[in-house]
Amino acid sequence: MTFPLRSIRRYPVKAMGGEALTEVQLDARGIPGDRGFAVADEDGKFASGKNTRRFRRRDAVFAYSASTAADGSVRVQREASMWLVGEPELDADLTETMGANVRVIPEGDVSMQDGGQISIVGTASLAWCAEQFGIDADPRRLRVNLVVETDEPFIEETWLGQEITVGDARLRVVERIERCRTVDVAQDGASAEGRLLKPLTKAREMSLAVYADVVEAAIIRVGDGVAAGSDVTG
Repeated sequence: MTFPLRSIRRYPVKAMGGEALTEVQLDARGIPGDRGFAVADEDGKFASGKNTRRFRRRDAVFAYSASTAADGSVRVQREASMWLVGEPELDADLTETMGANVRVIPEGDVSMQDGGQISIVGTASLAWCAEQFGIDADPRRLRVNLVVETDEPFIEETWLGQEITVGDARLRVVERIERCRTVDVAQDGASAEGRLLKPLTKAREMSLAVYADVVEAAIIRVGDGVAAGSDVTG
């Protein structure tokens, strides 16, 4: 069975709001520019919605959004203000807003991606969560890259270990995504009405959506067919 690709979303700066794409040329890393930058503090920890070895909880980061210009530069916006990544004024505003000395840095030797290269969720999985938990199941709460129009909840999890095709691209689904409190933070234009993490923890071991890595890069477009298993040919 082939499912249509409903949306593509890129997040140029980790934890900030992202941008909708109609098409994109994948590369060996995934969606070019996705999580290409992050807000880092003096300890080298990235601003996020959680505290871990790599991240420091700074919810103020969710008030910002990022997009990519035609020349490849990344613009960051908060309310009516806008800056380019690399401008001192942006780092100054982030520092003032977060109450800590921070700056936007590019990805180095260590990937800024949390797991696999591309995150994917099915619409049927979101609809199941909305019905079962009585919540707003906007995919922006999950910060996923690809939303696929599906007819069976969590069918994307049956693709684990398999190759799938998205248009002419080939991806390998590598793992389920364990969620954190970030799904309950208003962000990227989504209000996050209703708690998702607690019921998701009880019902699904905190997991929703999957990660995939690029096997064969190609242009993918909204509306492309997504196929797995016996439906993958070539």
